[in-house]
Amino acid sequence: MIVAGWILILGYMGVILFFVVRGARRNKSMSDYALGNLAFSPAAVGLALAASMTSAATFIINPGFIALYGVSAVISYAVVLPIAAMISLVVLTKGFRRHGTTVKALSLAQWMGTRYGSDRFSLFFAVLSFLLVTFIVLIVVGLTKVIAATLALGELPVLIGIVAFIFGYMMFGGANSMVYTNTVQAVLMLVVAFILLGSGYEHFSDGVQGLLASLRAIDPPLAETTNTKSFLFRDWWEIGLAQIVVGVAIVCQPHIITKSLLLKTDRDVNRYLVVGVITELIFFTVVVVGLYARLTFPDLTVDGTPLKMDGIVPAYVLHELPVYAGIVVVMGLISAGLSTLEGLIQSLSTTFTSDLFRPLAEKSLPPAGEAREQLLLKVNRGAIAILAVVAALLSWDQIQNPKLSVAIFAQNGVYAYFSAAFVPILFGMFLRDVPRIAVFVAAPVAVAVHFTMYYGKLAVPGTLATGENPGVAAAVAILVSVTIGAVLYLVGRRADVPA
Repeated sequence: MIVAGWILILGYMGVILFFVVRGARRNKSMSDYALGNLAFSPAAVGLALAASMTSAATFIINPGFIALYGVSAVISYAVVLPIAAMISLVVLTKGFRRHGTTVKALSLAQWMGTRYGSDRFSLFFAVLSFLLVTFIVLIVVGLTKVIAATLALGELPVLIGIVAFIFGYMMFGGANSMVYTNTVQAVLMLVVAFILLGSGYEHFSDGVQGLLASLRAIDPPLAETTNTKSFLFRDWWEIGLAQIVVGVAIVCQPHIITKSLLLKTDRDVNRYLVVGVITELIFFTVVVVGLYARLTFPDLTVDGTPLKMDGIVPAYVLHELPVYAGIVVVMGLISAGLSTLEGLIQSLSTTFTSDLFRPLAEKSLPPAGEAREQLLLKVNRGAIAILAVVAALLSWDQIQNPKLSVAIFAQNGVYAYFSAAFVPILFGMFLRDVPRIAVFVAAPVAVAVHFTMYYGKLAVPGTLATGENPGVAAAVAILVSVTIGAVLYLVGRRADVPA
């Protein structure tokens, strides 16, 4: 397994570098890096979308929650969240693309600024987008766990190698290479999804009831639709309502919602969405492997050694699958991480360069032309280098000192971001003459409510849910933000300059 792992991982690195070099040759400007200058197939962009939405969280981290908490987590992560997210994706994509292509937006922050006619609002979201570093940390930790277990190496050198390689090639690749690498990754992830879903077929020998009986024999709450032993799936407010709100808003992340801007014509949108949605729904079901893992490791130990939540899936793959299947699955798990990580690095570096550096340094930049674009590309690479150092330090801290799982750390940051983005995107697409004060107040209020709920562990009246669950904190923040935004919209649409 170790020898095969080395051979395939090195070969995989070679394939990625091939596409990166091929794409980098076409990058002449920041627009080329952010959106590409090739005519991408809508099916390829749809696969890239699915790969970007499906990270190490779906394939590696979230199944650990299912292993710990059972059926309640399956309902939350494999049913409620995916359905809400896919409906939201279909509804929001066309409106976002309509404005984004009109103003040639390179980033979500730029979309915000042009939609509401405010450079300061664009700057606010540019700064806020760095909360997504927490998501990068989740993926790096997940990849470190998988690769270290496969190659029998220490986690620190693996972490350093992952960061150096991925952030290194993303300095040059951009959208031109990312669509191709994401497409390859998505196809491999589909193969792996079916392998993992089929790996526990014996647990269904007595049907679903037999599987539930086996779970009940380990711990009765594992087979229940709610699990009061967890702080994530205690009641239907947490499992259902909170996840619906989060699922609708989760699309409002730059590496997801801006993917439609890679399409060259509006005719491609429907095909892009069909491919992306079907593929993504298959990916979301992979979390069920967490049930297989719990049945394989009833006491969550391997040879007497307790398993950390983030290490359950790697342990299951290495323990249960034959070498040839195991190594394919490992490659798929790596693909799941890389696909989203590439999108996050690209979107955050683009935001730094286009929405922070360029406006602040406008007076000292060369005039529009090749020299200006080359300087911006160099700044973009510097931003990626800084991002790599920050990600490595935070990832190592999460490996050493997680709060149950790195997923909680990531959810806290990511959920705060899209809680703030939801109202401006929603109003910007579906309402006319929006008073700027409505979104200028709603966005920061969402961030404040989210962090107040989370760090204060505030309870939702009449439920078992508290802000300790980042999903609950985000759901409350979004509901408060929508309410405030709606009130200010109704009261102030004639008093303010419309956007």
